[in-house]
Amino acid sequence: MPRFAANLTYLWAELPYLDRFDAAAEAGFAAIEVQQPYDVPAPDTLAALNRNGLQMVLLNAPGPNYTGGARGFAAVPGSEKRFDYDMRRAVRYAQTLGASVIHVITGDGAGDAAKTTLIDNLKRVAATLPDGLTMTLEPLCGESHPGYFLNSFALAAEVIDAVGASNIGLQFDSYHAQQITGDALGAFEAMQPLIRHIQIGDAPGRVAPGTGNIDFPALFEAIDASGYDGWVSAEYRTYGRTDKTLGWMR
Repeated sequence: MPRFAANLTYLWAELPYLDRFDAAAEAGFAAIEVQQPYDVPAPDTLAALNRNGLQMVLLNAPGPNYTGGARGFAAVPGSEKRFDYDMRRAVRYAQTLGASVIHVITGDGAGDAAKTTLIDNLKRVAATLPDGLTMTLEPLCGESHPGYFLNSFALAAEVIDAVGASNIGLQFDSYHAQQITGDALGAFEAMQPLIRHIQIGDAPGRVAPGTGNIDFPALFEAIDASGYDGWVSAEYRTYGRTDKTLGWMR
């Protein structure tokens, strides 16, 4: 079976943030990820990690937009300086917390100008990204993120190829893959050479594995067969007590 991590933005959302780390460790997880850890001082999150022996895997960039504007602007022309600023902040958090993956949120947009902006931004950061850190791009489905620029695996592959750096790759999310292509397993097999991080949730609805229409035993078998040795992070809505949704791990 793959190595499973817990996304603490979704799992144990019924608990205060720092208590979620204790719950994840008690449930048997060895690693976690947090989409937006920026509201809590990094030393507090680090202490929660250390007291439970947990590894931090991933965080998102940019952080929350407290002005109420759109979250994510890597593909938004004219936002280059803001992108650079937030990437520096994300790198500091990642290094402090020991995370190795930064998921870059592209923001909304379409067309050649957005694609060129995204590629140029990623090239610039890739050239200076500290060793041990990887940027990922995740295609998001229109049902969850209407208007999002990176809305297909073909586009993600095109951008990654154009950046041409070893420290950027694909973030594969089973929920989004199923919604975008109708075949999460087929999408995984097609995109496997580019994949640097995996997240799982069932479709439709981003629910617990085994409660939707994705064949997770087949997907887990394919992940094992592919030689992927990274973390597979559970990212789904629990609608109540998270502990009651973890049967899929067995």
